[in-house]
Amino acid sequence: MSRPETGTFRIFRASPQDVPRVAGTIATSFQHLAFASWLVPDQARRLAVMEANMTIWAEFALEHGMVDVIGDFDAVAVWFEQPSNAEPRDYQRRLDDACGPYAARFRQLDEMFAAHHPHEPHHHLAFAAVLPDWQGKGLGSALLNHHHTDNPGTACYLEASSARSRELYRRHGYTPRKHYLALPDDGPLWWPMWRDPAGPSH
Repeated sequence: MSRPETGTFRIFRASPQDVPRVAGTIATSFQHLAFASWLVPDQARRLAVMEANMTIWAEFALEHGMVDVIGDFDAVAVWFEQPSNAEPRDYQRRLDDACGPYAARFRQLDEMFAAHHPHEPHHHLAFAAVLPDWQGKGLGSALLNHHHTDNPGTACYLEASSARSRELYRRHGYTPRKHYLALPDDGPLWWPMWRDPAGPSH
């Protein structure tokens, strides 16, 4: 199994046949985070539900977005060009099928993000995931640097789900867009963040 060497990361663009691996990396990376526990309180079912939901979005991203991968799918970044009104085909039905009794909470998360999403042209970092064994080793930074370098004139936006990720994004030029967003029922907080396009001096 190929792994990235320290300090050198092979980054490549995922292709349609990679849907299961992209979805698996994101779900595995997210399953222990606070927002995942809020979405799917049943820990025994959480990974399967998250992976089913991420399969919908991985399919959509590989058709309409940009999916960058490091190593043996050790880290994944999913970007979309915005503004756009596109969404996965038959999304509401597929969401019900994938998430079952938890679909309502996934909808609440979708609606909260949509209500606060900026209208200016930008690239949206919808998902950034690093497998647990590779967290803290620079893979997330490598993916960010890769995208920013390839798109120097493009603004970027994301929603940070933790204080740790918020500090990572700050180091890469992101600043808070507005006050935090709070999910209902004592749900976790999210922090919208924006990165202006890099100017000629960059």
